[in-house]
Amino acid sequence: MKPAKPRLRRAAVPLAAALAGAAAATAPAALAEGDPAPPAASSRAADLDRYVQTHLMFGTVRPDGGPDVTDRQFRAFVDEVVTPRFPAGLTVDEVRGQYRDRHGRIERERSYEVYLLYPLAEAQQRDGRIEEIRDAYTERFAQESVARVDEQARAGF
Repeated sequence: MKPAKPRLRRAAVPLAAALAGAAAATAPAALAEGDPAPPAASSRAADLDRYVQTHLMFGTVRPDGGPDVTDRQFRAFVDEVVTPRFPAGLTVDEVRGQYRDRHGRIERERSYEVYLLYPLAEAQQRDGRIEEIRDAYTERFAQESVARVDEQARAGF
């Protein structure tokens, strides 16, 4: 059995990531400002602030049959498109993923997952910038979509 390949982590998520500029039009109902906070595990956990963690999943196989998105191209995309919208910080992991394409085929591919962390109170104003990132990637690399998952989180720095 081969040992598992370690995941590539490019950048840590500093406090500034939570305070970085990026806009949001509609936050999911599960992330509403009035939702109860999860129970604190300790007195220090009670000091954690409420955040949203957005996961964006970027595939590298082009549905049009073009060449796969390279690591260099993805890093340039992060530098040119993602970082200006979240300049305070983000995290990038190289992962393997699969999905069913619009023709019903299971596609397996090298992918990237980008983690963005920002205060819950700023979720709506951050949405637009996140959607700009998704749109830019699908256009630049002829992708069908970029998956997005938003989760409520508690964080402290």
